[in-house]
Amino acid sequence: MPIDMRVQLIDLLSQCGFAEIEVGSFVSPKWIPQLADTGLVYRQIHQNPKIRYSALVPNERGMADAIAAGGQNVSIFTAASDTFSQKNTNCSLKESFERFRPVMKMAQAHGIRVRGYVSCAITCPYEGDILPSAVARVAGRLLDLGCAEISLGDTIGRGTPQTIRIMVQAVAALVPIEKLAIHCHDTFGNAVSNVLEALNQGIRVVDAAIHGLGGCPYAASKEGEKAKGNVATETIVAALEEKGYSTTINLDAVKRASEFVGSWFGVSENK
Repeated sequence: MPIDMRVQLIDLLSQCGFAEIEVGSFVSPKWIPQLADTGLVYRQIHQNPKIRYSALVPNERGMADAIAAGGQNVSIFTAASDTFSQKNTNCSLKESFERFRPVMKMAQAHGIRVRGYVSCAITCPYEGDILPSAVARVAGRLLDLGCAEISLGDTIGRGTPQTIRIMVQAVAALVPIEKLAIHCHDTFGNAVSNVLEALNQGIRVVDAAIHGLGGCPYAASKEGEKAKGNVATETIVAALEEKGYSTTINLDAVKRASEFVGSWFGVSENK
């Protein structure tokens, strides 16, 4: 999406009642061209002081760009799979944590809140099923680094309520449940059930993507399926309301933002 459309989308999302909106990523445009110019987007959005506007940063360079854009909230990302880490960030798990240390120092010096992501918390497209204890170890290391919140990602959507429950329980033995979030992709249609199970385990922060945007280019399964984006925000909000959960989200505003995305892609596909 062009910059002006991304700005319009985030301004629409700012009307929905979210506590946090991830506006982009300070990664190399060579690798993820769709997220180029995140700094320009960050500067142009109309920021609500009640909302955290965050962005992904992979390393010191990304952190420096986030600081230059005025960011006060960033996310770092690793995986519970060494192979996926190599494919996604071109470094091992050990090397990823070495990269994080200077990033965390920069964050501390500038009063920036840091969130951590753990990809492949259930299954890896290269290594197969991931042990819950391995996820717990990675999440624990992110907590020790100083992450304020840690998001557990079912990156290729292979999770089931049972595997989500076992994984969350393992992680919660090392990381306080109030510091955990759940992040489910909907490749096999289980995302809503998996999110609800995470909520049953005590998690109260859910990642979602408006209109189901996104998806990781390194997350195709062994059978060749492409991993769909994070579960659609409008789907999750509707499911939570149906189950009687109380949220701060205005579903009508979320639907307007989703329609904006859908109309843009509809126009693009007809060109």
